[in-house]
Amino acid sequence: MSIILETKRLILRHQVLEDLDNLWALYCNPEITKYIPDAPRSYEEAKEELEWHMHGHPKHPELGLWATIHKGTGKFIGRCGLLPWTIDGQYDVEVAYTLAQDYWGQGLASEAAQGILQYGFETLKLQRMICLIDPANIPSQRVAEKMGMTWEKTVDGYEGDNIPFYIYSINK
Repeated sequence: MSIILETKRLILRHQVLEDLDNLWALYCNPEITKYIPDAPRSYEEAKEELEWHMHGHPKHPELGLWATIHKGTGKFIGRCGLLPWTIDGQYDVEVAYTLAQDYWGQGLASEAAQGILQYGFETLKLQRMICLIDPANIPSQRVAEKMGMTWEKTVDGYEGDNIPFYIYSINK
């Protein structure tokens, strides 16, 4: 299990097959998936996503969705990381964060996101990062703002899906 980064209360590491049941449990919560339009809808899709990210993003191995482990309990509590996107012809890297509902309201999403942002700027030498956020997802907008991101624009969908989202961004 390759650790990517640690924060005060979290370990972010590459996902392993043993994470599959916990990852699927995360995606079975409609309160979580309502803001993730491309979330896996079956156990098999969750397995495919996990395998896709086990060694980092296939086209950008330094990026990916990483298992997010609560240090105090050793439990898998989410998947957070960095994802590559090309939106309106511009390449960007997204800070992505999804935690199990039992861990909401404790500042853990902000802690994970801040750690990922620091990793992106300091270790990967990225110059800009974004968050893609459903307009109704106010808590995620707050996390982006706590990272120092600001609302940049509204996009009317990605690759013809017509699902609007906000782009929040920050430059180094």
